[in-house]
Amino acid sequence: MVKHNIEIEDLIGQSSICTDCSNTSQLIEGKTIFVTGGAGSIGSEIVLQIGKYNPKKVVVIDQSETAIHNLSLIIEKEYNSLNFYPVVGDIRSKKTLKHLFKKFKPDIVYHCAAYKHVPIMENNPSEAVLVNIMGTKILADLSVKYKTERFVLISTDKAVNPSSVMGATKRIAEMYLQFLYNSSNKKDRTKFITTRFGNVLGSNGSVFFLFKKQIEEGGPITITHPDITRYFITIPEASQLVIEASSMGTNNETYIFNMGKAIKIIDFAKKMIHLSGFIPEKDIEIKLIGLRLGEKLFEELLNSKSTTSSTSHKKIMLVKENNDKFDYAEKEIDEIIEAAKEYKSNKIVKKIKKLVPEYKSLNSYY
Repeated sequence: MVKHNIEIEDLIGQSSICTDCSNTSQLIEGKTIFVTGGAGSIGSEIVLQIGKYNPKKVVVIDQSETAIHNLSLIIEKEYNSLNFYPVVGDIRSKKTLKHLFKKFKPDIVYHCAAYKHVPIMENNPSEAVLVNIMGTKILADLSVKYKTERFVLISTDKAVNPSSVMGATKRIAEMYLQFLYNSSNKKDRTKFITTRFGNVLGSNGSVFFLFKKQIEEGGPITITHPDITRYFITIPEASQLVIEASSMGTNNETYIFNMGKAIKIIDFAKKMIHLSGFIPEKDIEIKLIGLRLGEKLFEELLNSKSTTSSTSHKKIMLVKENNDKFDYAEKEIDEIIEAAKEYKSNKIVKKIKKLVPEYKSLNSYY
């Protein structure tokens, strides 16, 4: 039924292209790089982008065998001289990760692996904790132990004033890195860098593919609320900005990306319908279905205690947060992880809310 093929760039514009990549080249060349979740949308693009800068080794860790296989085929075609090591593994396994750190001794870790779908994680808080918190903790601890130069966390705008289990677990992952940096020895300590951005357009499960499929089927397009807005960024641009931000970090910084104005999802849907050659509500119905579990009407990139300052890149901003060292965090995080191992959902959420008081559940049983 679709009359025209829609490209993501038609909806939010062309991704920025690195014109002066000297910092990136100095960061990557001759280094051993780990990318967790490296066969996913952002992870695989980071792998492809850093492959241009002559890394010593690139180790991709992902639990999806098929996705790793598909990425391996692309690497063989485009970078046949790249020292590429595909690893099927789970970041919840300390034994697996310790083996990999001991064997490869990474210089830089790009930590992309996470559970990200808000309504699904609202129903599975144990899994959200074990992957987003415990997995991050294991990786960060091993990075310190094996003197990894830089650890880059891919976070989300949903970690700011979280309204969902997913957002709260990502916020705790950010907090743990702050705690670990402040509690480690200054000499040769790992630089922790957090990058925080909005919805990645074109990633697995993104609204672009949902709406495209619904248009192909003749509608309706389903929208949760007429006023809901989101920030959007493309996969190539997000990945490029993550790599560039990782070259800036010197201590324990959080960076956010300038993604322009938040877009009304209903306007986004109407634009997709028009670009497909149809008329909204006449050819394709738009149906309101109500907010999903844990979902906000709008996302935020900063909380009330944070400010930003500019960097050398016009699209990357440094976040200045409060100076809380989170000295108390480790014990409470361990308790949250233990509750997750027991699959006690209410206990998990109660403990998370104690650690993250700004976490207020929305459209949720919690």
